Amino acid sequence: MKITRNLGMLLLAAWLILTGLIPLLKLSFSGLGMVMAILAIAAGVLIVVGR
Repeated sequence: MKITRNLGMLLLAAWLILTGLIPLLKLSFSGLGMVMAILAIAAGVLIVVGR
């Protein structure tokens, strides 16, 4: 369970960092919204499962 919780927190950290960097660096590609949504869902599920 501890690995799952840590992985969820790592994915959440990655999502937060990317959410901040995307507008700053003006990153854009097709499917960016989908990638961010999948990353957010995966982080949320892993955090909930880890509890």
